[in-house]
Amino acid sequence: MYPAELVKPMSQDLTEFGFTGLETSEAVVTALDQPEGTTLLVVNSVCGCAAANARPAAKMSIQGENKPTNCYTVFAGVNKEATEKAREFLLPYPPSSPAIALFKNGKLVHMIERHHIEGRSAQAIAENLTKAYDAYCK
Repeated sequence: MYPAELVKPMSQDLTEFGFTGLETSEAVVTALDQPEGTTLLVVNSVCGCAAANARPAAKMSIQGENKPTNCYTVFAGVNKEATEKAREFLLPYPPSSPAIALFKNGKLVHMIERHHIEGRSAQAIAENLTKAYDAYCK
C-alpha cells in the first residue's frame, strides 16, 4: 500500500474534476451494479509511465457531447478492498492498473487495459474513449 500523502495529488487529479472516489467494496457495488445508464471507471495508479496519460485522457474524454452518466475511480495500491471488488466487475480482463472501463446498464462494454495506455498519448486514449461514448452513451 502506498502512503496517503504520496497518492493524494494523483487521486485528487480525478476527484477534483468530478470523478467520485470509491473506497469500499460496498461503494463499488452500488456504483457499478446499475440497471440503467452509463458509468466510467478509472482504475487509478501510481505508475508514472501509464497513469500519467490515463488520468488526463479520462478527463479529456468527458468534455464532449456524448459522455457517461457517472464517473468513478478506484486507486490500485491504495484502496485494496475497493479495487479488488472493481476487478470482479472487469472480468474476464486480468487485473490492470491503470485501466479505464465503460459500463452500460451494469454490463462492461469497453475496456482499456494498461497495455493500451502505455506508449500512447492522452489525446489518443481520449479519442478511443470518445468513440466508445458515441456508441454507448447516446
